[in-house]
Amino acid sequence: MSSTSVFTKFAAGLAGAALLSAAFSAQARELSISTVLSDAFPWGQAAEKWAELVEERSEGRLTMRVYPNAQLVAGDQTREFSAMRSGLIDAAVGSTINWSPQVPELNLFSLPFLLPDEAAVDAVTGGAAGETIFAAIESRDVVPLAWGENGFRQLSNSRGAIAAPEDLEGLKIRVVGSPLFQDTFSALGADPTQMSWTDAQPALTTGAVDGQENPLSVFDVARIDQVGQEHLTLWNYMNDPLIFAVNRRVWESLDEADREILREAAVDAGEWEIAMTREQEAERLAAIRERGVEVTELNEAQYQAFVEATESVHQEWVPQIGEALVEAARQAVEAR
Repeated sequence: MSSTSVFTKFAAGLAGAALLSAAFSAQARELSISTVLSDAFPWGQAAEKWAELVEERSEGRLTMRVYPNAQLVAGDQTREFSAMRSGLIDAAVGSTINWSPQVPELNLFSLPFLLPDEAAVDAVTGGAAGETIFAAIESRDVVPLAWGENGFRQLSNSRGAIAAPEDLEGLKIRVVGSPLFQDTFSALGADPTQMSWTDAQPALTTGAVDGQENPLSVFDVARIDQVGQEHLTLWNYMNDPLIFAVNRRVWESLDEADREILREAAVDAGEWEIAMTREQEAERLAAIRERGVEVTELNEAQYQAFVEATESVHQEWVPQIGEALVEAARQAVEAR
């Protein structure tokens, strides 16, 4: 064989390897997204929107598969952040409540009656406090990209109208697995009972617990009034922002262009979901009322009575969350 033939075959081999490498790099990469709720709820729709935008903008180079109902952590939503941090989950649209056991700063949003309205939420997430929280998340090997919103959590029960702290005396209220929630409802004289949402629905049906707290979207879509929750109090006692985030190793494995696609798609999906969630509130409330639920709306004096009844919770939890962070949030709320 001539040296020219050998060179030609060698060059052809190199070209083939280059083409194979290019084809391999062009293959779609699939990332997993964890969410606690399905796309029947705004929360799940936020994850689906993120996936849709990423696939569209990457022209199929990046795809994201959504795993709802916390199925990647066997239904234990409080393990979601740890699983993403360790790399078992690539990405998530997660709750500040569920991630707070691993990121104490996220308890800021669960401080009772800190955030009275949507403008206050936006002032905190969009300001210095929000930046501090994102930095705290990133220090734990998870890269936060954008905010979403699960909404203000309202209170329902099967016993009667709740318009004052004393109306909660002795009521068994299902709460999420956060000590701060336990302390808040204990301060109000209730009997907080921690359980997963899977366990909560049958417990509400049988009367093992008297009430629960959730955003209107969850109350409406899950038809919580059908499990005996005939009384609903609108009290905006805390807001649960959602966070779009990615495992750090996954993030660093992407080139700059794909990182930008992920981030911009998360921001756009978050803004879309926040607007949708807020726009639907009035419609959801009307639908809930039409189903016969008694709705109690607090006046200023009634609201202030709940604020005063939970002051001890702030005194206990502010040092754990970080006094500088809480002060930054309070200043943002006052300046909104």
